[in-house]
Amino acid sequence: MNGDDPAAFGLEALALDCEAEATAIADALRGQLRGMRRRGLVLGLSGGIDSSVSAALAVRAVGAKNVLALLMPEQDSDPESLSLGRLVADHLGIESVVEDIAPALEALGCYSRRDAFIRSVVPEYGPGWASKLAIRNGRDAPGYNLTELVVADPQGRQARHRLPLPAYLGIVAATNMKQRTRKQLEYFHADRLNFAVLGTPNRLEYDQGFFVKGGDGAADVKPIAHLYKGQVYALAAHLGLPEQVRTRPPTTDTYSLEQTQDEFYFSLPWQQMDLCLYALNHGIDAEAAGAAAGLSRETVLGAWEDIRAKRRATRHLHAPPLLARPVDEIATDQP
Repeated sequence: MNGDDPAAFGLEALALDCEAEATAIADALRGQLRGMRRRGLVLGLSGGIDSSVSAALAVRAVGAKNVLALLMPEQDSDPESLSLGRLVADHLGIESVVEDIAPALEALGCYSRRDAFIRSVVPEYGPGWASKLAIRNGRDAPGYNLTELVVADPQGRQARHRLPLPAYLGIVAATNMKQRTRKQLEYFHADRLNFAVLGTPNRLEYDQGFFVKGGDGAADVKPIAHLYKGQVYALAAHLGLPEQVRTRPPTTDTYSLEQTQDEFYFSLPWQQMDLCLYALNHGIDAEAAGAAAGLSRETVLGAWEDIRAKRRATRHLHAPPLLARPVDEIATDQP
């Protein structure tokens, strides 16, 4: 599919030969492991679609005995994440290890630091309260996202608050400890087993910088970063993953209030973001993209501006450490 026939644009543009794709990814993983001299793969398994598909592809690449899944709950995690992670690990026949990261996060001050920044906006915030960050997004103001703090008191009454920049940055900084703590454990187990760490971003997340540098953005291999979200779901069905995983809505599973990914970061639900991103990448007209996604032309244009803005804002997340001068003797090319 390309920009030559925009009138034909639709979901079929994202159609995937799932067997060929799974075989190609498994072949690539085996070659990459040989290049790194590693014998298996470690990944964090959340029970979400991306990590579950990544685990299944890892099994296809190196066999179940050479894949380790880490289940890493903390005090704000949805209990379903742990149960679905176990379900997937058992379904694939891979070893799983539960690493409760709540004590480490408590010791690092993750929760207390976050709550202090929340109290700078909502002084009464305390035990029994819950919170999340959410955007007012492109449907109401195309191309412009404003992050707000949502809190719920012990009676469940919710309120939204504008966030001054220091509070926003502080909440995000404290919360990012969760992803970085999980990554420490992934690399611990990878080192002890001589395995590589497998990252699980799909194309939307990878393109839009929806990851934490040094956290879930850190990995040795990222086998599904080229796949749109709908293609990941198609692979999940082809690989026979449990229906509970294939029907679970994508969540951040990071804040104490339930939160969808599009509510937190993306300007639209993933089905529409897939089409908007594909259209932008392939020169499809906004009118045709809107017709396929059920959006107005103006909303598509707003989504495109949001995509471009996030690419600019998160470019540094993809960059390796910058050197004052090159070290020519150390090759940085891919093996």
